[in-house]
Amino acid sequence: MEDLLNFLAAAKTQYHAVRKLKEMLDKEGFKELNEEETYELNPLEKYYIIRNSSSIMAFKTPKNINDTYLKIVASHTDSPTLKVKPNNKLILDQYSSLNVEVYGGPIYSSFFDRPLSLAGRAYIKKNDKILETLVDFDSDLLVIPNECIHFNREVNSGKNYNAQIDLIPLLGNKDADLNKMLAANLKVREDDILSFDLQVYNRYRGSIIGANKEYFMAPQIDNLESAYLTLKGFLDGNDDEALNIYVSFDNEEVGSSDFVSRIRDVDFLIANKYPNEIQIINDVVDKQKYKRVTPSYVICFDTIDPKSLEASKSLNIPIVLIDKSKYKKYDSDLTASQIRSDMYYTPQTIDYRDATFNLTEDTYQGKKL
Repeated sequence: MEDLLNFLAAAKTQYHAVRKLKEMLDKEGFKELNEEETYELNPLEKYYIIRNSSSIMAFKTPKNINDTYLKIVASHTDSPTLKVKPNNKLILDQYSSLNVEVYGGPIYSSFFDRPLSLAGRAYIKKNDKILETLVDFDSDLLVIPNECIHFNREVNSGKNYNAQIDLIPLLGNKDADLNKMLAANLKVREDDILSFDLQVYNRYRGSIIGANKEYFMAPQIDNLESAYLTLKGFLDGNDDEALNIYVSFDNEEVGSSDFVSRIRDVDFLIANKYPNEIQIINDVVDKQKYKRVTPSYVICFDTIDPKSLEASKSLNIPIVLIDKSKYKKYDSDLTASQIRSDMYYTPQTIDYRDATFNLTEDTYQGKKL
């Protein structure tokens, strides 16, 4: 459990999450592939690809590509948050605040009256090159204060927050300037910063709670606990007859509809839309070679997009969706039904201490899929 909490503490943004996931894969001997290069894949090898520094896919090649099946587990790296706008400085009376926008569907009240900070990535100019670098202020930098009860006697009766007014973080006195602070943090000149993507994060570190230490709480559980635990299960699996695939996507929280989130399309795995596509995955779903469909399945955390469902239908691969309150099994005809009664059911307050997938045994929490 401490390993999970350490991961959640380090994965402050999707960029930091992918870096930690990459470190886990590197430690297990996975080889990174560059989509801009050509490469030859070998049987019984371990590879991964990173796109946009915010999405990651890892896979283990089977011993026989002509007689294999798919095992895919999916999650996402992004979490609901507040993003800093490029023109971010707001001077309100004697105070400097940050102009931010809502990303995804956060619980607004969870940002109030607690230490906040900023993390993300930036592109800088250095020696006539454009470099990408991670950013983390790693300090109690911001706060979004509630009105005191003297100014709002109805505060305990519910409040309809205006995100453009009520969710503006306080940075400091009127001379505080985020752009100058970012330059100091990166040890560059201010005009060397070409662009950035900074996000607000909660400084609270996760902890184990409950009379018997049976629960845990932490920021950004959606969906980083799944990104971590499914990778642990993927690494533990050793089915060398299957093409085992782990993916953790970006941009799920905003509907997966922008340019970057094309990675979430099924054709990231199985089509020729992108240069130097992984041919071994194309071969697996080629109808001439796809001989062992029945054992295949996809485990998907938190969401299923229509394209994945259509692919499931055409390839006759069942998808198991694990959402925040229940499990559902989507059959190949796209009809949703409750999964078999022997599946492990739990509300959101799950004991995650032993929650890992065993892709070899086709089980979750010891229960047969």
